Amino acid sequence: MPGLVSVDWIELAGYTASALVFLAFYMKTMIPLRIVGIASNLAFMTYGIGQHLYPVLILHGVLLPLNCIRLLQMRALIRKVRDAAHGDLSMEWLTPFMRRRAWKKGNVLFRRGDRANDLFLILSGSIRLLEIGVTVRAGSVLGEIGLFAPTKQRMDTAVCESDVELGIIDNDKVWQLYHQNPKFGRYLITLVTQRLLDDYSRLRDERASTRHPDPLGHPTTP
Repeated sequence: MPGLVSVDWIELAGYTASALVFLAFYMKTMIPLRIVGIASNLAFMTYGIGQHLYPVLILHGVLLPLNCIRLLQMRALIRKVRDAAHGDLSMEWLTPFMRRRAWKKGNVLFRRGDRANDLFLILSGSIRLLEIGVTVRAGSVLGEIGLFAPTKQRMDTAVCESDVELGIIDNDKVWQLYHQNPKFGRYLITLVTQRLLDDYSRLRDERASTRHPDPLGHPTTP
């Protein structure tokens, strides 16, 4: 009788593992997929031990820590995006997903109308946006508007005012992160929207500063 109970328990672990694999194909976002994957790894390891299927045990023994690491990384990413959405809108949390590249003073990063294929994070130096006459410095992001623009084109010309180091992530990688977790997508939209509002407020203030009241108190432009 104890042997029968043991066999039933092992078979149950095998059926559970198979069901979890089947369920994984219906997961549309990354965090639930990793959680189901971890549960599946544990079930398969239990089945492998009970049936002495050591290749199965070894395979899922390797996959288990990998799934755990990826789950922790994704949760950490979401937490950093959440903090950024409620803080200074820094996007430095994207650095691990970026490749680094150095640009010399005077180099043109992109021109107005160019195809927007990448998102940039300024790690050091400064870049001048010629059309709007604004200088952006370390910690600033360039190219986020092109990511969402229907035309996928640059809206300005960017020239390096000094030697610059950039973090670069291509749009496909951004969209991959965007679709892996709805929270990431929501916070990314929040960040981009806030930057648009900040740009609008800055331009509005700059325009207001060029106006001077006339003797009757009405604003006039020189």
